Amino acid sequence: MAASASVHFNLQCTQLCAQKQQQRAQRSDRSYARGFHRTAVLLKQKFFSGEVRFFGGSDRRKTASLKALKDSRIAFPRAELASPSTGSGVVLDDVPHLSNWLPNLTTYPNPLQDNPAYSDVEQYFVHPDDVVAKDIVVRWNSPRGIHFRRAGPREKVYFKPDEVRACIVTCGGLCPGLNTVIREIVCGLWHMYGVQDVLGIKDGYKGFYTYNTVPLNPKVVDDIHKRGGTVLGTSRGGHVTSKIVDSIQDRGINQVYIIGGDGTQRGASLIYEEIRRRGLKVAIAGIPKTVDNDVAIIDKTFGFDTAVEEAQKAINAAHVEAESVENGVGLVKLMGRYSGYIAMYATLASRDVDCCLIPESPFYLEGEGGLCEFVKKRLRENGHCVIVVAEGAGQELVAESVQAMDQHDASGNRLLLDVGLWLSNKLKDYYLKEQKKVINLKYIDPTYMIRAVPSNASDNVYCSLLAQSAVHGAMAGYTGFTVGPVNGRHAYIPISRVTETRHEVKITDRMWARLLSSTNQPSFLGAQEIMEAKMRKESANMLEELDANIKKITSSVQEGNGFAGKKVDSAQGGNGVAWKKESVSSARKIKEKEEAI
Repeated sequence: MAASASVHFNLQCTQLCAQKQQQRAQRSDRSYARGFHRTAVLLKQKFFSGEVRFFGGSDRRKTASLKALKDSRIAFPRAELASPSTGSGVVLDDVPHLSNWLPNLTTYPNPLQDNPAYSDVEQYFVHPDDVVAKDIVVRWNSPRGIHFRRAGPREKVYFKPDEVRACIVTCGGLCPGLNTVIREIVCGLWHMYGVQDVLGIKDGYKGFYTYNTVPLNPKVVDDIHKRGGTVLGTSRGGHVTSKIVDSIQDRGINQVYIIGGDGTQRGASLIYEEIRRRGLKVAIAGIPKTVDNDVAIIDKTFGFDTAVEEAQKAINAAHVEAESVENGVGLVKLMGRYSGYIAMYATLASRDVDCCLIPESPFYLEGEGGLCEFVKKRLRENGHCVIVVAEGAGQELVAESVQAMDQHDASGNRLLLDVGLWLSNKLKDYYLKEQKKVINLKYIDPTYMIRAVPSNASDNVYCSLLAQSAVHGAMAGYTGFTVGPVNGRHAYIPISRVTETRHEVKITDRMWARLLSSTNQPSFLGAQEIMEAKMRKESANMLEELDANIKKITSSVQEGNGFAGKKVDSAQGGNGVAWKKESVSSARKIKEKEEAI
């Protein structure tokens, strides 16, 4: 009996293992197929019925039957989320939807369902209840925290392809990848959804009311990704909400794709609010852009990888100059008005830097443990020294008058003094005065060179994902959102969330500690300053947790008052009717925000 039971148990184990292996193989094939289909559509490759051939990999992965992929689908309920709270401890920071103020909108089957490049790929369409966690590393007994809607195509859309008139606008400073995003929005609308009416708004926001536009199609944008800058032109300022929305109405535009940084996204939020106030069926989709990588919540911004790669070239040149002469110092100033990410990552990637200075970490020049003493020590030990400084670092030291610090550009950004030139003069003066010697200092400023180049391979892929996610979101009826990766998964985020705070380097985190280990530079911070930085971080975490708890309580109250079963727009807190009652106050708020911008 014991032997029989043992054989039976072993047989069960063998069968279970076989089932698990088969499930893993199916998942692998589906993932392989999905990636292959996405690439083929990007290349406008036609699909043939029957089998899909894969090149490379094992024999099992080389051939996959489309029918097998269909048959292996898992059926999921397709109910929309009833409220921002999707489960125990989960809070959904939801994005607005056109149905919030237009409850009788007609839905249509997604055209992608009839395209074998998409319909036969397992789980290509995003489940309505899929969410992305803002924080993936938490304490085991803590609340699950804030989540965002997962980006991607839905099975139902709120626009018929032949009724869509879309427009694209780029605002603010240049950034590698702008043309790639423009190209992929156009190609995504044409090839995925059959939308053939796309306009390019020239020269930023002012192009809306100066009626400076250009028609866009796949042929027009075919090779623009190989160029730097933006083919649509750009500008700072020029945001007049009423004129912009009037232009959108007059032209019959119902999808607006806005590419820009935090100032541009604040403007996009005002456009969304005014469109909502007027009750228009217009989707506003934002694609965050800043070479500094200072947009909150998302993992990184497009163009950042390219900027770091280009910055390395300047650092390499500074290192060659410094080590080729006696008492050589190479000084490189990089972009980073408020956030030192480019300087930090370029330093880590280079490994030739002796000291990295960023806005988030104050420093001082003279005295024990100061920058001048550190440079003197490195010159004595190595004969040369390389310094990288972000443009926003040490501004409190550079400023000679309050008036200089109070000047701003058209986008509202504070005008910065040239910390690189100031630091160059200070180091020369110190060495001549203290050491009675002359240092051979070479100052390199590639600030605008690193942002005017075409995007590299990784940024090109990233731009494609951002653009396609934005198109899917607008077609699905979402509006007032921006798109980006959160912990590696693309999500739809309320525009207001990414403009609330700025993504800055945390000097109490491990990445900054890794940089200090690489350069072996002093922190230039005393115990009191480090303690204050930790307290600021803890306060920010507490405020975020409080915000999540408030949203959770609010959603529970709404459900108790009969809101269950309706999709609640947490950013607006309405049930599809409340916007009418608030139109006057909303208009007043829009005017105040517009004046602030």
